[in-house]
Amino acid sequence: MATLFRDAAPRASQFLTDSFQRGLAHWNRERLEPNFPSEDWQRCLDRDVRMQRLEGGFLEELRAEVADEAAAAPTDVEGFIDWFEGLKQVGPGQGDPLFPWIAEEASLEQLKWFFEQEAAGEAGFDDLVAMTQVKLPARPKLELARNYWDEMGRGQLAGMHGLLLDALTDTLKVDPIIENTVWQSLALANAMTAMASSRRYAWHSVGALGVIELTAPDRSRMTAQGLKRLGFSNKERRYFDLHAILDIKHSEDWNAEAIRPAVEEDPRRATAMAEGALIRLKCGERCFEAYRAQLWG
Repeated sequence: MATLFRDAAPRASQFLTDSFQRGLAHWNRERLEPNFPSEDWQRCLDRDVRMQRLEGGFLEELRAEVADEAAAAPTDVEGFIDWFEGLKQVGPGQGDPLFPWIAEEASLEQLKWFFEQEAAGEAGFDDLVAMTQVKLPARPKLELARNYWDEMGRGQLAGMHGLLLDALTDTLKVDPIIENTVWQSLALANAMTAMASSRRYAWHSVGALGVIELTAPDRSRMTAQGLKRLGFSNKERRYFDLHAILDIKHSEDWNAEAIRPAVEEDPRRATAMAEGALIRLKCGERCFEAYRAQLWG
């Protein structure tokens, strides 16, 4: 009987570790960086194939974690939209006490550490949308294009969301590098990059990106409140103030123009999008727990 209990014990994950997530993060950064042809391209290709197998194993483990819950999501359009929008209240990590604390109590040094983790784990929403939209049906593709255009500041350099984030990084004088980042934050970015860059997880990525738009406004608002309390100007808070408002409309449009027509055309996509959304939320929940352990410990 003791042997049976030992066999039934859960095995430690080879993917949810510091060393694996750092290695995957470095690979993602290198492979997505614009580059030039090299003489050793075959060696690099062999490495990429090995890493893609590991990345696939990582994502399949995350899928297995949420499979039962995702399978219970409705696959009819109205039922799925209701289920998806309900994730804002009942999804993993929602209502985490970390964010009211950031708004009301965090010191400047604590907020800087939190922001450093978030910035280092930022996969780049604009790039994730761009990778995800490849060969999507017309209506979802158009909605992702509109979202991407907003991320690009609607063609204005000063309005690009990524540059607003970079400006706040400079203002706070933080150094968001892989080596200083908890593995949970790296895992979140790695999971998002994996879904967006692999066509077999394209609908997972649509769900994951959509749930970011759905759940980000409240967290952005409370982070902006924390920055304001600590004396940061409207200009310095602009990234979070913008997402506290803009993402509400983004979420409504994403659900209506990307998710709804996709499920109408093929109900199987609902389950894939449910898995992607839950993967994103579970990874976020792990981040919040790790942040609290560090900041409150």
